[in-house]
Amino acid sequence: MEIEGRRLVLREAVPDDEPALRRILATPEVARWWGEVDDLDGMLAVTVDGRVIGAIQYDEEDDPQYRSAGIDIFLDPEHHGQGYGAEAVRTLATWLIDVRGHHRLTIDPAAHNTAAIRAYEKVGFRRVGVMRAYERDPRTGAFHDGLLMDLLAEELNRG
Repeated sequence: MEIEGRRLVLREAVPDDEPALRRILATPEVARWWGEVDDLDGMLAVTVDGRVIGAIQYDEEDDPQYRSAGIDIFLDPEHHGQGYGAEAVRTLATWLIDVRGHHRLTIDPAAHNTAAIRAYEKVGFRRVGVMRAYERDPRTGAFHDGLLMDLLAEELNRG
């Protein structure tokens, strides 16, 4: 599976991508949010000109009463601040809505991850509420708050 964006392609991660993805996960800027990741299965590699610059993943709720999908992403710090995060999220969100038929998507960054929150808001995600003591900080072990954000299909900023 390949999903094309304007400047990037999302494709199924393959075993050859693992060294690059592990290197990215080990950078301090990414590790502070992600910590240890045991399994890279189910991730889509975010690629620019064939080079892996990160990964994005989604999970789907298939119960017809609650059908929706969630997204999570990390990018190489070398590519932060260039719009690739928002583009990757927009590309996957468009596919989840148009191809997979979801009407609602969620994403849940750390409440103090302002750069990620800005990127998600550019795509159309809205702040729903703060989830208190939601996630354990991989560096300190202390719990920190998460921000629940969601996007309805009609709110997607297709850019």
